[in-house]
Amino acid sequence: MSIALEAVGLTKTYGAVRALDDFSIAIPAGGVFGILGPNGAGKSTLFRIALGLVRPTSGSARLFGAAPGDITALRKVGAMIETPRYPPYLTARDTLKMLALESGKADADIGGWLERVSLTHAADRATSGFSVGMKQRLGLAAAFLTKPELVILDEPTSGMDPAGIQEIRALIIDLAKIEGVTVILASHQLDEVKRVCDRVAILSRGKVVAEGGVAELTAGEARLRLTLTSPLAPALAVLGDRGEADGPDAVLADIPRAEAPALIRALVEAGVEIVEARWREVDLEGVYLKSLGQTPTAATAEGAA
Repeated sequence: MSIALEAVGLTKTYGAVRALDDFSIAIPAGGVFGILGPNGAGKSTLFRIALGLVRPTSGSARLFGAAPGDITALRKVGAMIETPRYPPYLTARDTLKMLALESGKADADIGGWLERVSLTHAADRATSGFSVGMKQRLGLAAAFLTKPELVILDEPTSGMDPAGIQEIRALIIDLAKIEGVTVILASHQLDEVKRVCDRVAILSRGKVVAEGGVAELTAGEARLRLTLTSPLAPALAVLGDRGEADGPDAVLADIPRAEAPALIRALVEAGVEIVEARWREVDLEGVYLKSLGQTPTAATAEGAA
């Protein structure tokens, strides 16, 4: 398996602040890999070290097996780290022309990429008048301009409206699934990450606290929620240590799905009156909060049992 980005024992300190702490990860080539974590978790620091923009305190990082700053490896990579900035006097078209020339890709399809990020209408306007969302779109065009094998995107939909987020989601999926570009995506938009990413890693305080496929991380987290009209005590007696109250009129049962019919029969035989039974599944937001040591109270999705 080819590895696009690898970090081994990576540590980066800024004075007393430890942005990365003995951090290790291996991100495979192919598909979309999500990097999640709160502000200060180390996401941007990881990207800057991998691209050779910042030197680590200790440990190592590699892009396609090459050390940070290796020109051959960097020519395979496009990146947008945090909010992009451009010379305010240049138009969007001129900005991409300048970047294409600097990358040795004078024949890059500038007009095509302006169209793909929905900036054709503003192609000849100075970037000084661009909104945050428009600057993000231009940054995406710049990242994809040279047809890289790997694209690193740090909060690519920041400042965009829902329609814009949907457009960029579709673009990222097309690039990964159809054109074979590997995308590493850092975002706070957990719903977007769930929609586009094949695998994710959750960072906290400079370490990986969870990693895997979205379905893998959320598997086994379902609990059965039973809404009752009778007192909770009889139901909790039947459930024992596998149950807990969930408000004044419901209980949660930690059981496998296959045991639900037998449990419901046992509760009815004990005189428990059940109004509704639904599976409550912790989604990616719930896994994220749980990995950070927070209670995933609101991060649930329910389905009928």
